[in-house]
Parts: sequence; C-alpha cells; structure tokens
Amino acid sequence: MRIGELADLVGLTTRAIRHYHHRGLLPEPARRANGYRAYGLRDVIVLARIRRLTELGLSLDEVRDALADEHGNDLREALVALDGDLARQEAVIRGRRAKLATLIAQVELRPDSTISVELAGLLADLPAPGGEIGTLERELLTLLDMAPGRDEVVSVLRAHPFDPAVSADLARRLDELADAPVDDPRITPLAIDIARSVPVGLLPTEVDFDHPFSAAVLESLKPAQAEVVRQAMLQGEP
Repeated sequence: MRIGELADLVGLTTRAIRHYHHRGLLPEPARRANGYRAYGLRDVIVLARIRRLTELGLSLDEVRDALADEHGNDLREALVALDGDLARQEAVIRGRRAKLATLIAQVELRPDSTISVELAGLLADLPAPGGEIGTLERELLTLLDMAPGRDEVVSVLRAHPFDPAVSADLARRLDELADAPVDDPRITPLAIDIARSVPVGLLPTEVDFDHPFSAAVLESLKPAQAEVVRQAMLQGEP
C-alpha cells in the first residue's frame, strides 16, 4: 500500500509517518519501480504501536527505545516514569481546582483575587489607607507572589504591628506631594518616617536605582513622591 493509504488505515497523517521515518521509529520500506514507498502489514502493526504509545504520553525517543526492546524493560521503565509524572501533574491540577473553587465561591472577584492565600490573608489584615498611593502600595505588595523570598517577607510583615492611623497619615502626606517640586522641604522628613514604618530587615542594604523594576516604580510616581521613596530606600544602607 502507498503512504496515503497507510495513513488513512492507522489514523495518522503522511507527515507524521515521514517524521517517524526521520526519527528512526519506522524503517523506510522498499520502493517500487515508480519510486513510491511500498508499505505492508508489518508497517501497519508498528505504526499502530507507535500511535498507542504516543497517545499514552511517551516521547518519540521513549517509543523508539520501547520498540527496540523485545522484553519490554525499557517500556516498563518509561511507563512507570510517565505514571509518576502524571501523578505529580494530577496533584497540581487538584490544587488549582481547589483554588478555582475558592475564587468562584467569592461574592466579589477582582484581578488581584488570584493572588496566593498567604498574601491575600496578609493584605486583608494590613491597613488600607486608600488614595492613589494606598492603591499603588497594595498593588506593589501583590507582586510579592513573584518574589523568591515571599514567605519570609510575608512572615515579617505579619509580625510587624502596623498602626492604621500612621499608615493613613504617611499615604496622605505622600499624596500631598503630587504637585510639589523635588526640593520641597517635606520630602526628607517624610522619607525618614516612611523608612521607620518599614519592618526591620525589609529595607535593602544596597539600592540599585538603575534596576528596571526600581526605575519603573519611581517612574510611576510624581517627581517629589519618587524622591521621597528614593530617600526612604537609602535609609537602609549602612
């Protein structure tokens, strides 16, 4: 039979069959005088095996090894490894579905509702000063989910007593600098107060203001506000 007929018979594409030839899974058959490949029953059997194994999830390299092993040792090893991978994926999917169920059950959903449970709990307990600065502060905190030291930072923030009145006052003073010049006399005192409000150990001992993220944060603020943040960050340096 020709390659198209073989493809129809086993439910594959001619492109897939040619790829299996290229990868060494299916030997090249003899060709007729007209140059066309001539496939037989053995090719049907081998391709059926290849299809079954790939549908189970084996890679083409694993399939090739399994087909070459008459005793099935390589196949057993590959299947055991695949089963382990699937078990891990299944656990991940169960965890995702549990989180989805929790989110779906919420009355009000926002984009930030998808943050981790640990971080969501922290934000629920932290003061919410409001205003543009208060909103930005909470949005920046949601980025902790991407930080490698998230759990440690969350733990430090949870252990630190925050005074809602102080947080609201700092946010208000920072909001008031929206239209101020960068030499406004209120900048340095506010930077010191903000630095004092940050838990010990969270202010960096070395600050790279040229880092893309640092630059993006400062650019999101008005000039005087950015200067406050810059000076506050420098308070952690020795």
